[in-house]
Amino acid sequence: MISNNNKLHFFYIILLVLCTNLFSQTKDKFTVPYGENSEVGKYANVNDIKMYYEVYGKGKPLLLIHGNGGSIKNMRYQIDFFSKHFKVIAVDSRAHGKTNMGLGKLTYVKMAQDYANLLNKLQIDSAYVLGWSDGGIIGLLMAINNPKKIGKLAIMGANLQPDSTAVYPWAVKMVKESRAMVNKMIAKKDTSENWQLQKMLLGLLGEQPNIKIAELHNITAPVLVCAGDKDVIREEHTLLIYQNIPKAHLAIFPGETHLTPVMNPKLFNRTVYRFFKNPFTRPDTKDLFWNNFEVR
Repeated sequence: MISNNNKLHFFYIILLVLCTNLFSQTKDKFTVPYGENSEVGKYANVNDIKMYYEVYGKGKPLLLIHGNGGSIKNMRYQIDFFSKHFKVIAVDSRAHGKTNMGLGKLTYVKMAQDYANLLNKLQIDSAYVLGWSDGGIIGLLMAINNPKKIGKLAIMGANLQPDSTAVYPWAVKMVKESRAMVNKMIAKKDTSENWQLQKMLLGLLGEQPNIKIAELHNITAPVLVCAGDKDVIREEHTLLIYQNIPKAHLAIFPGETHLTPVMNPKLFNRTVYRFFKNPFTRPDTKDLFWNNFEVR
């Protein structure tokens, strides 16, 4: 039988990509300590927090946004690849990694504003944005609320609401059970974990986001909507997001999961890179057939 603690940690491995050690034994070895690089790591005063970030490479700014419970380290495959082509800005979100919590309730809307204000601090008018999981949600909110800051947006495994219409029931159930367990640990005054932080992170998953379909219609930036074909997010929900963004492309990775950015980074990075580098177009098969059809 899995203990409550192990159950929670297992949940984070699958859903939140918390345990970076899970992928440390792969053949990919990094000489740069992404997320712990004292040579490039800096803090910026953003809103009510000190936001930690690292910058790599040159060129068009590319902002990387990790998932719930993660940090810059979780995006190391993306930093290593994209820094050869862009000026990569890797950041620890509010209440994650080296960035502190700040005041009030933790919300995706507040986190999205943190990132928009960080770009202001760095004097960046517009950037490409790549967000994974919660990072994808934050990216969508940036595109909705700070549209001028987004040149292009790529999202992986994002959702518009936290219920089982968007997320598979097993994940909704695990969030509910984990929240109940965390509340018990807080009531017991247990000190083996930072349970208040875990409560806030699970609160994001259980109560947020609450993005309306109509809000997607106002996104002006080109968006690449990605997911694995056996993701945490329902395939039909990913399709719904794609269908309601005016300038969107869709990538459902065959045989892949929510963890594609670390489990199959070559496929993921290559797909996102193609989207960022090529001009956005939406060719229609019907038009191609009609324009090239010849009556013989």
